[in-house]
This record gives sequence, structure tokens and C-alpha cells, in this order.
Amino acid sequence: MEGNGIDDVKIPLLQSTEEDNVSVKTVTFQISDIKCASCVNSIESALKDVNGVQSIAVSVIDGRAAVKFVPKLITAKRIKESMEESGFRVNEVHDHDQDISVCRVRIKGMACTSCSESVEKALQMIDGVKRAIVGLALEEAKVHYDPNLANPEKIIESIEDAGFGAELISSGNDANKVHLKVEGIDSEEDANVLVSYLELVAGVNRVEIDFSERIVTVSYVPDITGPRTLIQCVQEASRGSKVYRATLYSPSGRRERDKVNEIHMYRDQFLLSCLFSVPVFVFAMVLPMLPPYGNWLNYKIHNMLTLGLFLRWILCTPVQFIIGKRFYAGSYHALRRKSANMDVLVALGTNAAYFYSLYIVIKALTSDTFQGQDFFETSSMLISFILLGKYLEIVAKGKTSDALGKLTQLVPDKAYLVEIDTDANIISETEIDTQLIQKNDIIKIVPGAKIPVDGIVIKGQSYANESMITGEAIPIAKSPGDKVISGTINENGCVLVKATHVGSDTALSQIVQLVEAAQLAKAPVQKLADDISRVFVPIVVVAALTTWLGWFIPGKAGFYPKHWIPKGMDAFELALQFAISVLVVACPCALGLATPTAVMVASGIGASQGVLIKGGDALEKAHKVKTIVFDKTGTLTIGKPEVVSAVLLSEFSMEVLCDMAISVEANSEHPIAKAVVAHAKKLRKNFGSCPEEVPDVVDFEVHMGAGVSGKVGDRTVLVGNKRLMHACNVKISSEAEKYISENEILARTCVLVSINGKIAGAFSVSDPVKPEAKRVISFLHSMGITSVIVTGDNHATAIAIANEVGIDQVFAETDPVGKADKVKELQMRGMSVAMVGDGINDSPALVAADVGMAIGAGTDVAIEAADIVLIKSNLEDVITAIDLSRKTMSRIRLNYIWALGYNILGMPIAAGVLYPFTGIRLPPWLAGACMAASSLSVVSSSLLLQFYKKPFHVESI
Repeated sequence: MEGNGIDDVKIPLLQSTEEDNVSVKTVTFQISDIKCASCVNSIESALKDVNGVQSIAVSVIDGRAAVKFVPKLITAKRIKESMEESGFRVNEVHDHDQDISVCRVRIKGMACTSCSESVEKALQMIDGVKRAIVGLALEEAKVHYDPNLANPEKIIESIEDAGFGAELISSGNDANKVHLKVEGIDSEEDANVLVSYLELVAGVNRVEIDFSERIVTVSYVPDITGPRTLIQCVQEASRGSKVYRATLYSPSGRRERDKVNEIHMYRDQFLLSCLFSVPVFVFAMVLPMLPPYGNWLNYKIHNMLTLGLFLRWILCTPVQFIIGKRFYAGSYHALRRKSANMDVLVALGTNAAYFYSLYIVIKALTSDTFQGQDFFETSSMLISFILLGKYLEIVAKGKTSDALGKLTQLVPDKAYLVEIDTDANIISETEIDTQLIQKNDIIKIVPGAKIPVDGIVIKGQSYANESMITGEAIPIAKSPGDKVISGTINENGCVLVKATHVGSDTALSQIVQLVEAAQLAKAPVQKLADDISRVFVPIVVVAALTTWLGWFIPGKAGFYPKHWIPKGMDAFELALQFAISVLVVACPCALGLATPTAVMVASGIGASQGVLIKGGDALEKAHKVKTIVFDKTGTLTIGKPEVVSAVLLSEFSMEVLCDMAISVEANSEHPIAKAVVAHAKKLRKNFGSCPEEVPDVVDFEVHMGAGVSGKVGDRTVLVGNKRLMHACNVKISSEAEKYISENEILARTCVLVSINGKIAGAFSVSDPVKPEAKRVISFLHSMGITSVIVTGDNHATAIAIANEVGIDQVFAETDPVGKADKVKELQMRGMSVAMVGDGINDSPALVAADVGMAIGAGTDVAIEAADIVLIKSNLEDVITAIDLSRKTMSRIRLNYIWALGYNILGMPIAAGVLYPFTGIRLPPWLAGACMAASSLSVVSSSLLLQFYKKPFHVESI
């Protein structure tokens, strides 16, 4: 990978779209029934005295009212209500500032897809929420909302009201935010003074304070200020005897602590449940089979109430109502929001077993002849096995984000901050926390140390091992002027690095944010699980009721032999056991985890191997790709063209040719233009001194896919390909045609220079093909994938490159819009198309394609438009992306087989289909174990993706 590749991943996917610190906003209302000036007066009168409204302008013609207001004093909703109170109907609200904020919330207690859907519904019902995405596997929600109508507190309250735990992760634009623990704040007055002082600091956007915890949160602009400056400002705010001290506070480990606490909670609940359940099981199933050891259990306390039955009741009750209360709470909240989940099934099954057993206890206590079979062991063992399953499931789910966790741990905790003199000699050196590094700081990186920030080497030479970010095993040489990446390792030399990107702006942070966003997004294949989960629980309940009736009624009517009923049971009890087994063997959790756990593992593994996949949608579409469209320059070729020859084609001198080319091409950012400028300057030196100042160009114009033009003095200069010359009616001589043909055969691009309508000369530019390109195209062909070149370059050059790498289909001399049209044309033939490109001119095609893949060393625009980013700029990762997608989709299908297989096979067995023929039945406690095993199987299946290996390695061929 090239030094500047990863630095271009610039757009954090989780940042909010707007700042929250706008003091005055403008909102437009569409109002019905405005007929005349008196209507306008009525509206203005209704709002002029409203606190917070600054001005109002009403148009009678189009029925609109534009209102300026202070959001801190009044909301847009309240303004709308004031208008409606005046007797007008307000049909539409449009916010001029497009004020949409984003917050991320951690959600606790989601078990299956129906839970995540319930949270989404609850969030979407909040007034002001525009969009809500809930990730089941990630246990997070990302909410886009209008801050005039909603806020994070209301969002959390809504989630908690739906029966789930909620905790705010971030709100607003958290791209650059620091948390400080402040000592010396003893009163609200101190807090207000400190907040006011910090708000006046240059570069500070917003200050929030948690007085109870003494935590100050500051949002800032990293180009202006930073954490160390803010800590110093806190100390400078001290007044008189009141001294403030601030230290860095990191809430980042809270999620890990919560996960560990949740694992410990389920483990402790399972062990506590076993403490009661195991004796119940022994008293019910083991000791009665071991006379005389179990005879004491038959001692009658009163009437037919035996000591064994009494002990089972006493021991089962804490399990049912104390340890199992989470199932009651979950069922209550699910039913209240008119949905059903696993908790409903468990509560129904255990309650049926427990309360029927309680009925047996009451009958035995009040009768001296009654005999009946209790199911206390069913209830207690069922809860124990479900808790064991949840414990194992959560442990396994924690491992699905291991790859992402390893990325976040790459940044070192400490760094050496140095001060240097004009000769880059170190004056002083201080060890500081990595989070305190600010932009433009000089950091000393010793051999073997991890690099803490993105930056530029200003002194020293070394090799950097970037494999942990890019997957590139070979260390990259670093010398002054080269870029380094945070999280990579400095191999052997001591270097000084100037920090250019810190905190959330570093490449590593961008990767983590992108992967987190991908894990939060739903893949289209998840729709199947969502559709099934909506009807799953009701179907299971109906199936359980049908099972009970199907065994109870024939049993009472004598339709099946009496010996089918186990000793000590009657037809009702046998039917009840079958019904309970049906209820608890079915598990909607496994179905809901099938897709998100696989996507989570795959996106993390992809990131660790240099392939950033932006969400489940891209991951799913990539496996369908049958045609890949490649851009040429910078994609199939190295992207650093060099001029290999130059020729004069008229009476103009080489000095004039070079001066004109330099003047016009200097204004272009195209790689070929830069190569021409560099070569022309060298030629100019050979023919005399190269002028330091480039002549001014007027009327400069870029002709997309053709070249550039402009006026240098009194000369009209065109620099570009044949298409540009034809478009501007410049005649191409036979000598020029011959030169062009000779070079195009060699896959070289000819840049023609026209001065005042006449071809003055030409430059021959060569862009070497990437060494792995031919082998990648061959491997793609073996995968059944067709390759196509679409380029703005001329036909001859494009065909020469295509022949060299083994591509048959070529579309040349295509502008950016034409590239997108070619992609759509291929799609109309029924092909699923991927586009691989690196430039701004590739962006329309990247968006148009089913899957857009951007080369990591490409432009910001291309990277933002793409679905997949290939960080290393290596074509082998095109294969990796498609193969990983295929493996992931295969794993998701296997997960569905596991999830549905347990239910499709388990429910009939639990219903007693095999019992008449084989005598095999599934006791409820064993059915509960099967239910727990289904979720565990799905998560474990997804975890196998962690062993994914690339199918193609350039180094190994």
C-alpha cells in the first residue's frame, strides 16, 4: 500500500449531519386557508408575542409563513400549534437548516428480531424521529431526529418504556470530543463559571457538565484547540482560593465492562438456579428410582401431600418467580407493545408446568385419595437450561466483535511529545497520554513502538509494519515526507512524526466507525427473519394448543392405548407435557441472530484484511456479482504515469512547447497532467533555465475525458487527446497520426499540444500495469466473473492494456456520465455489476453499480461513493471482497438451516409425532436445552468466519 492511501478515508459514518449550536433557526410552514391580508395579520398577531419568536413573514400568494425563532425558548411544534389555535391548518413544516441530529444508544435486553423490531417501532413513534436503525447483534440503535422535537432523553425514555435498558453512547457531532474529570467544583456556581470560561475558548463548540460526577464534556475543532489546551484552560479558570484541576476521563471501557457484567449476571443466575433446580430434579427423577434411598420422599405430611412434593414446590418457587422474573418482565413488555418473543414462550411453558403442579399440591393437601404427577422439575430445569443457553450465547456473541476489538486496541496508551528547534533537534521530551495529542504536535517514535497518530515523518528513517491495518505483510520504508498510520508499528529506526490527524480523525478511527456502521446496518436477507419472527410466536402458541388438544381429547375418548400414558400420569398431564415441550423447543432468537452475527464477524475480518465493507447490503450484493467493470488509470495501472518521450510536430521550439504545456497543465489535477508538467520542466532545464514563475492562464477549461484548454498571453493552447483536437477543429497531421499509432500499440497515451489551432508537439505517457493485474483477472475468470474496462483513454491504449491483462471487453474514450451509462447498460442485460475505480470521474459509475469498490489510495469522493473500500489499493482485494461475500452468504444460509432446522425438526418431535411408533418423547426440560442450543449453534457457526483465509495471494504465485 502507498503511504497516502489510508489517509483518504475521511468521512466518519456515525457523525451527525449538522451542528447543534445554532442559536437562531428559520422554519417554513405551509398554511391552508390564507385568503387576504387580514389572515396574514391574524397569524402575525398570534405569534408576535410568543416568547422565542423573533420574526415572521407570511406570503398570501403561496400560503407560506417563514418564522425565525430561538430553539432554546420555543420549538417548531409549539409555533405550529399557535398557528392552528388561530384557526388555520398547517400542512407542512420545512426546516431551512435541515437540522437533523444523530445519537447512538446502547440497548440492553434484546433477545431476538421481534425485540429489535419493537425498539424500532417505539423509536419511530417519537415525534421528531426521522429514522431509527436497531442492530440486534451490536445491541445498539442509531437515531436521526429533529432536535426541535426530540432529544436523547426522550429517546432513552421511549426505549425503557418498551421494556429495554438504554444508555446513551453519543449524541450530536461527537467527532472531536474530550471528557475531563474536574476537581474543585463544589457548587452549581463553580460549574457555571467553568462552563462559561470554556465556551469562550477559541475552537470550542459546546460544553456539557455532569455536576454529580464532576465530568466536563467539551466538543472542539481540532485545527484550533485540543485536549491539553482545554486542561490548561480549566486550570486558568481558577479564581482566588478556588482552584480547578482537570484530568483526562475515558468512558470508552464502559461497554466492555457492561458486557462482562452481563456475562457474570447470566452465569450467577444459572448457578443460583442450579442450586435449587438440581435438588428438584434429583427428588423427582433420580431418588424415586433408587429404593430404599428415595423412600423418605414418600412420607405424607398431610393427606396425600408427600415430603418430596412439598420440597419440590418450595425449591421450585424461587426459580420460577425470583430467578425467572426476567421472563415475566420481558413477556409483559412484549405483550404490552402487541408483539411476542422468546420470553412469552418461556413464561407460558413454565407457568403451565408450575401452576398445574401447584394445583396438584393443593389437591394432595385437601384430599386423602388424590394421586397426581407434578411438573416442578420441568419448570425449574427449563429455566436453568435457558439461562445456561443465554450465558453461552452471550459469551459467543462477544467473540463476534473480536476483530473490531483488536483494531481499537492497536493505538498505544502513551506517546513521547517533543519540542524541536529549527534544525529538528530535540529540545525537550515528555511522556503523555495518547488522547492528549493535538494536531501539529511532534511525536517521537522509538523502534518497536506503535505509532499513535496519523502524521508525516519530519526526521529519521525506518520501516513501518502496516499489516495490522492493511493486511500488507511487507514493511514499508518511511523517510521525511512520508505518511504514517496510527496503530502501525515502527520497525527499526527512530523517527519524529508531525501529527496531522488525531483522535477520531485518524485512519484507524475511520475504519472502526465504518465497520461499526456496517455492523449496525441490516442486510436485505435479514428481511426473511423479520417476516418469520412477526408470526413465529403466535404460530408456536397455536401449535402448542393444538398439540394439547390433539393428545388430551383422544386420550379422554380412549382413541389410543392406555399403556401409552406413562405410569403416574393421565391423558391431561401427558398432553400438557407435549404442549409445554412445543412451546419451549421453538426459538425465535436463533433466527434473529443468523444474519447480524455473520455480518458482524465478516465486516470485522474484512477490515483486518484491508477490505472495508459498508454494511450488510454491500456484503450481500457482492456475492451476486458476475461482471466487474475496471477503470484503467490508477486501478489496473499503477496510477503514476510517466512521460517516456516528447516530439516536436511544427515550427515551434521545444522551449515554447514546454512553456505552453506547463502553463495550462499546471492548473489540472489529473495524474497525466502532473506527469507532463514534471517532464516538461526537466526538458526546459535541458534547453535553458526553467522560469520560476508559470505564465498566467485565462479562460482555463477542463474538457472531461479529453483534456484542458486556456489562453497563455495571446496564444490559445489545447492539451489533450485526439477527441479534444477534433472537438476544437484542430487538424491532426499525418506525422502526428503516425506518432500516436506507434505509441498506442505500446499501450502509451499520447498528449497532443495545440497552439493557435496547430499541433505543436506531443508527449508519450506510459502508466505501467499493476504487477498483480493479469493474475487477478485470470482468477476472477476462474470464479465465473467477466471483466470489462471502461476508461476515458483512447481505444488503442485501452485495448493494449486489456490485451496485457487478459480482458476482452473494452469501452474507451468514455466520460464520467458515459461510465455510469455503460454500467447501467450491463445491468439491463441482467448482469449484477461491480465497479472498481479510484477517481472523482469514477464516482457516478461507483454509485450506479450494484457494488462500488474504491481503491483506498483514491479520492475522498470515490471512497464516499463506494460500497467497499480496498485500503491497500491492491487488486487482489477485489477477489477477497467477492469471496468473503460468498462465504458470508453461505454461512448465513447455513445459519438459517440451523435455526429453522431446530424448529422444523424439534417441534414435531416435541409434539409427540414419534411417540406412538418409537416411545420417544422430548421432556420439556430437554426441549429447553434444545432451544438454547439453537442460538448457540447459530452464533458458533458465524464465529467460524473468523478462520477465513484469502483465496488469492499475489506473493504466493
